[in-house]
Amino acid sequence: MESDLEVARRARLRPILDVAAELGLGPADVRPHGHDKAKIELSAAADAPLDGRLILVSAMSPTPAGEGKTTVTVGLGQALGKLGAKALVAIREPSLGPVLGLKGGAAGGGHAQVVPMESINLHFTGDLHAITCAHNVLAALVDNALHFREGPALDPRRVTWKRVLDVNDRALRQVTVGLGGTAQGVPRETGFDITAASEVMAVFCLARDRADLRARLARIVVGETYDREPVTAGDLGADGPMAALLDEALAPNLVQTLEGTPALVHGGPFANIAHGTNSIIATRMGLRLADYVVTEAGFGFDLGAEKYFDIVCRAGGFAPAAVVIVATVRALKLHGGARLADLKTPDLAALRRGLCNLDAHLATARAFGVPAVVAINKFATDDPAELAAVRGHCAAMDQPAEEVDVFARGGEGGLALARQVKALADGHTTGYTPLYELALPPEEKIRAIARQAYGAADVHFTPEASRKLARAVAQGFGGLPICMAKTEKSLSDDPKVLGRPTDFTLTVRDVVISAGAGFLVALTGDLLRMPGLPRHPAGLSLGVDADGRITGLA
Repeated sequence: MESDLEVARRARLRPILDVAAELGLGPADVRPHGHDKAKIELSAAADAPLDGRLILVSAMSPTPAGEGKTTVTVGLGQALGKLGAKALVAIREPSLGPVLGLKGGAAGGGHAQVVPMESINLHFTGDLHAITCAHNVLAALVDNALHFREGPALDPRRVTWKRVLDVNDRALRQVTVGLGGTAQGVPRETGFDITAASEVMAVFCLARDRADLRARLARIVVGETYDREPVTAGDLGADGPMAALLDEALAPNLVQTLEGTPALVHGGPFANIAHGTNSIIATRMGLRLADYVVTEAGFGFDLGAEKYFDIVCRAGGFAPAAVVIVATVRALKLHGGARLADLKTPDLAALRRGLCNLDAHLATARAFGVPAVVAINKFATDDPAELAAVRGHCAAMDQPAEEVDVFARGGEGGLALARQVKALADGHTTGYTPLYELALPPEEKIRAIARQAYGAADVHFTPEASRKLARAVAQGFGGLPICMAKTEKSLSDDPKVLGRPTDFTLTVRDVVISAGAGFLVALTGDLLRMPGLPRHPAGLSLGVDADGRITGLA
């Protein structure tokens, strides 16, 4: 038996051509994928100015389950629509890793969802499959070049390009290929990453158009020659077939929220190992089609939002006019020392201790020079005294803050937040200030991020990281922005250190050149590019009933 919410979701779904028409798009501008989703042609609204106001939703350092950032993003878009604004939501496509792993779906929740939720969370329009295929075609061409010894003198010991799969599978992190004799290729060690961690995903989301996509694909470094010179996808002739495989996917996906607000769902890099936001193409299109575009950056402000300002805005030619930082009672208590098992139990002392984590992210937002409002995302288990303590803390700092209840009430539960955000966005016209200039040496750019966004006293570079940075500079990559690969659980590089750590030294253990994406990845801690399934995977709840309805997807 369907719940009231499921019945409402099906009853409210508008034909996708009606949603497109609301944005000023005609039948020639969209390619429907059934009646509830469509691809928007890249040529649509191409000559319109980027006049929309961009609103970036971020968060404090999250609990393992997340703080409802996507739910708030969707609910805020719905609330802006209720205020009479022409609003649009622009978010990432979910990866099957979290969907089938720990977190479950990523299309919002409750009465603040993008729909059709089942399709968006599973195969959708096939974009992630296209990215997986394009990545693996390059991997096959790498091994083909090794087998036939044609093209650049690629050293099999220094091939860095792995394969990808959009499923959590720890058994594939390290594999050996080419076994079985000379006809099977060159034996070597390699492995698999998850698709959301692929550089192709980052390229896809940072490209402005077809030409930029192909140029970025060609610059991807797959390894080095015996003389330690970089070998690129362009050297192997892979950029053409990769671009062809991605061409259909490059068009943004149009869907809607439960309340009919238009939504673009496109691309999905992780934020702890990549830049963590939807595609530049979708965002720029949204800014041409709507007056307000609400987007989100993954994990806490220290990861997704910092990269949004320092990487995405530079590549996209836009900047947020306002920032929303999502905070929850449970996350504040976690960062104040409460155990995960006790987060539903009132603990005012722990909450007050944990407010320092929220303060740290607000300080970073102020450093970028963009006005911020705190969205206190309410859960049914929240104690009124704890909610009052958060409101009081923000009021004492003269920090705008509003409670939101969009999960239970949809756009209606976000009206106060929407009014605050709209006023801030309409009043901000001065752009933003990056944390660092691109001309700085890579080490100084990393220090600037570590000190401002994390609160570190200094940065230690291992000998391997120092060698990689020196090589990157020598090869002409020193002027690229930095993409920090760091745990989302802590402001530091140690996931066990909660709250607002100070006087610590961040350790950069390795550096990876992502020349196609256009950034240097500084690796800290023990991050996994291929997650494993938890003991009780969320995917075990999935099923399909006799009428073909997907069940168990949260």
